[in-house]
Amino acid sequence: MTVSTAGEFGLISRVTARLGAESPYVLLGPGDDAALVAAPDSRVVASTDVLVEGRHFRRDWSSARDVGHRAAAANLADIAAMGARPTALLVALCAPPDLQISWAEELADGLAAEAGKTGAVVVGGDTSASPTLTIAVTALGDLGGQPPVLRSGAQPGDIVAVAGRIGYAAAGYTILSRGFRAPKLLVEAFRRPEVPYHLGPVAAQLGATSMIDVSDGLLADLGHIAAASGVGIDVRREAFTAPEQMRAAATALGVDPYGWILGGGDDHALAATFPSDTRLSSDWLVVGSVVEAGSFTEGDGVTVDGRLYTGGAPGWDHFR
Repeated sequence: MTVSTAGEFGLISRVTARLGAESPYVLLGPGDDAALVAAPDSRVVASTDVLVEGRHFRRDWSSARDVGHRAAAANLADIAAMGARPTALLVALCAPPDLQISWAEELADGLAAEAGKTGAVVVGGDTSASPTLTIAVTALGDLGGQPPVLRSGAQPGDIVAVAGRIGYAAAGYTILSRGFRAPKLLVEAFRRPEVPYHLGPVAAQLGATSMIDVSDGLLADLGHIAAASGVGIDVRREAFTAPEQMRAAATALGVDPYGWILGGGDDHALAATFPSDTRLSSDWLVVGSVVEAGSFTEGDGVTVDGRLYTGGAPGWDHFR
């Protein structure tokens, strides 16, 4: 059965039937003109992201459930990077009329499963016909009484730390784009990110001065912090150790694995800055420091070992 055969309301009925989770934040879920979500903090953190077939995913690379996990993770990570706890997702699906309705149902399964990792639920959305398969997700979150962690608070002398996997998804993307399907560890990292959502609020409680999720590439995303904070950030290459499977894949493909680690996105790790005396758990890897803007003659913004990075693109640009 296709979505055209089922019709708009048949599609909505089939999708919402698979979302079923409950949350203390959700007072009214799908079924009315709008959902009703509690905001105990009196402030709501909100973020939105779009996945477009052919640009962000391919159906011959990823299952519908995989795409659901990725679409949810991209938004939930943004909420965590503000130091907030995700509470709800709104999803819009624009699909070709000949799309199998089973694909949309499995997409809903992936969205619900990823949201469930954080305690959030899908509370509504919209559907439309479109020649290009597109999934737009909006995430909401609660700060729990804490101030949000912005990009603009980094101070010279802070340490820079990363939580979560980094470079894995970029390696998986390269492997898939070369026509391979292994190593599974890296390919699956592209299909379904493993995001340390809970560490966003933890970082806020530890006094993180700035934070961002690594969606476009570590150097590019740290560049957003540097620009917003008016500082420089120096990353130490030796802080990272490429895992064995990543090194082997890089050798086989003739690339530098540190290009994936420093310039690859889609893992949605959390990168944050902290006062230098902050005691971090082993969940965090200290990878550099915040310096005065212009500290290195090689350039401002983000440097690697005191020099401009020349190992490739520092991250992803959606319009290039």
